[in-house]
Amino acid sequence: MSQMTKRVRVLYSFPNRLGGERICYTAWQQVNGLAAAGAEVILCAASNCRPLPPTVSVWPTLSRGKLRIPFKLIGNGRAHALHDQIVAQRVRNLAGKIDVVHTWPSGALRTLKAAAHVGIPTVFERCNSHTRYVYETVRNESERLGVHLDPNDEAAYNERTLRVEEEEFRLADRLLCPSDFVARTFLDRGFSQDSLARHIYGFDEDKSFPAPDYQPNAGGLRMLFVGFCAVRKGLHFALDAWLRSPAHREGTFSIAGRFSPDYARKLAPALSHPSVRVLGHRSDVPDLMRSHDVLVLPSLEEGFPLVCAEALGTGCVPVVSEVCAGICRHMENSLLHRVGDVDSLTRHISLMHSDRALLKKLRTAGLGIRDSLTWRAAGVRLLEVYRETIELYSARSRVQHGKRPPAPLCLPATADTPRGINFQ
Repeated sequence: MSQMTKRVRVLYSFPNRLGGERICYTAWQQVNGLAAAGAEVILCAASNCRPLPPTVSVWPTLSRGKLRIPFKLIGNGRAHALHDQIVAQRVRNLAGKIDVVHTWPSGALRTLKAAAHVGIPTVFERCNSHTRYVYETVRNESERLGVHLDPNDEAAYNERTLRVEEEEFRLADRLLCPSDFVARTFLDRGFSQDSLARHIYGFDEDKSFPAPDYQPNAGGLRMLFVGFCAVRKGLHFALDAWLRSPAHREGTFSIAGRFSPDYARKLAPALSHPSVRVLGHRSDVPDLMRSHDVLVLPSLEEGFPLVCAEALGTGCVPVVSEVCAGICRHMENSLLHRVGDVDSLTRHISLMHSDRALLKKLRTAGLGIRDSLTWRAAGVRLLEVYRETIELYSARSRVQHGKRPPAPLCLPATADTPRGINFQ
């Protein structure tokens, strides 16, 4: 049976609490999508807090029943290392019984080495751009703004994290890149094209659906920002552009998310403007999107803009930076600007304010691709990547044993590279 038709057996290793917030939710949705796509999944997560399909075999590493080893007690580093050690032993015991190992950052060193030792191909989730790129980009912008970057911020330079993750990058057979922007940050640092695999994340179509009675607000543009309010997400660019645009005279700019303290202090004058509404952390994001016209996300760096997928699924038009290119296509379903280009962002906000026909056109186009952006679709694509990786690994093994390899595996072409976008 060929690799492209056989049932794929994957050991999915996640060193945190599956089903929590942010990446923990992403990982949970990935497992669901893989099971729906037909993969045979053995889940090795530190713990789990959400239900999973009955076909998924759950082997927790740092929990038993309702008892969990508290990360705060032993520290994240020790917890991740303990998880990694347990999974590595399981990989050794499963030689010949699994086809691929899926790993996540900061908890994969021993697992990757064990898989290589017993001849199992590995993929490594790269949910953001290259770690060094993140550190350098956010540091430079924080210094430019005069904003103190909290040492506990995930974008703050951490020597241990960087050392561990760069070693994980080196050991994995392929890095799972959710966007061409992410892939480019690795290509720029010397990684080969074959070592990078493109996949996607998704959104929950049961929660993110359009309002059947949506109408643009005749009284003014309704713009929304969703996410952690820190330098990396570029909220300062959005506030600057909003207050430059005539849209602020009639419209509203709603901000849903927690603020890092020094960033909030820096932005206090703009946040106090009558047209700006600071909502704090919200659990009703799909409802917010259904009641707004556009989503703004002028990020300096993104892995995969989950909120953009949700926005497209609800009919909220993304007005975003080029790092969100891919699912967001300039003048097709979104408006894109170069990172830090406040003039262009101002023009785009003004355009959405004045041209409601264009707003409707972009909204309709976004809703037209929503089925391709679900977590179920993401699971299908990830399973394809597993099969490609297994075949590529098998071809390399044949080369090592002196056999003639098949034609080289080529990654599928994608259209989401920021290069070449016409922003006019």
